[in-house]
Amino acid sequence: MKIIAKNIKHLRTLKKLSQEVLAEELKITRSRIGSYEENRSAPTIEVLIKLSDFFKIPIDILLRNDLTKSKDSSFIEIGNQRVLFPITVDSENENLIEVVPVKASAGYLAGYDDPEYIEQLQKIKLPFLPTGKHRAFPIKGDSMLPMKDGAFIVGRFVEDRSEIKTGRTYVLVTLNDGMVYKRVMNNIDFNGSLLLMSDNKKYHDYSVPINEVLEIWEFTCSINTQEYSEEELKLSSIIDMFNELGVELKALEKLV
Repeated sequence: MKIIAKNIKHLRTLKKLSQEVLAEELKITRSRIGSYEENRSAPTIEVLIKLSDFFKIPIDILLRNDLTKSKDSSFIEIGNQRVLFPITVDSENENLIEVVPVKASAGYLAGYDDPEYIEQLQKIKLPFLPTGKHRAFPIKGDSMLPMKDGAFIVGRFVEDRSEIKTGRTYVLVTLNDGMVYKRVMNNIDFNGSLLLMSDNKKYHDYSVPINEVLEIWEFTCSINTQEYSEEELKLSSIIDMFNELGVELKALEKLV
């Protein structure tokens, strides 16, 4: 059976619609819906446009992605359309956390919205996380000290961009800069952008237009894969680190 045939039947079932009701919505005959779902005929361009408008799903997703593994919550609203958002569950229908490995992080930009790519990622379950869809991302470099290179940030998917909070840290998937982990200042209402800031002040702040942000994940917890050395834990090392971050240590100095 062609993908489009399976998708029409699946989406109709998700909406709890009969073939007759869907046909009325699309202003075509019930028999045509039946022929599409049974793969006896293929929808015309005009019908594909009607299906896309009705289900609010882009035509390319209807034609290229097997949606039978998805449920209604697998789609997110972007503008006036719904885009497929892969959600993985276990046998008890509980969400699993996909882990983006370091070696695959470069390819995440190409596969972030591909169910087959997401399905191949390793998965873990962290029962203490709050509700929402979570994913784990590897951290590279030292721009977000004391987060070490090789650590993983577990983030909660942010669907509504108005919920982005200034001063919080996020993993962002951007059109031109790939995947980054930064502290964010929400300037959407001011100039339609996000200001991305590093906690390590050796790195300069920069702005990204909100229309270039493909995904954003709010920090929930971190998984450190390296132990801190004794030197790193010494008070002098900690003071040096905070000095580099431009933090006032007068209160701490009084205690030393």
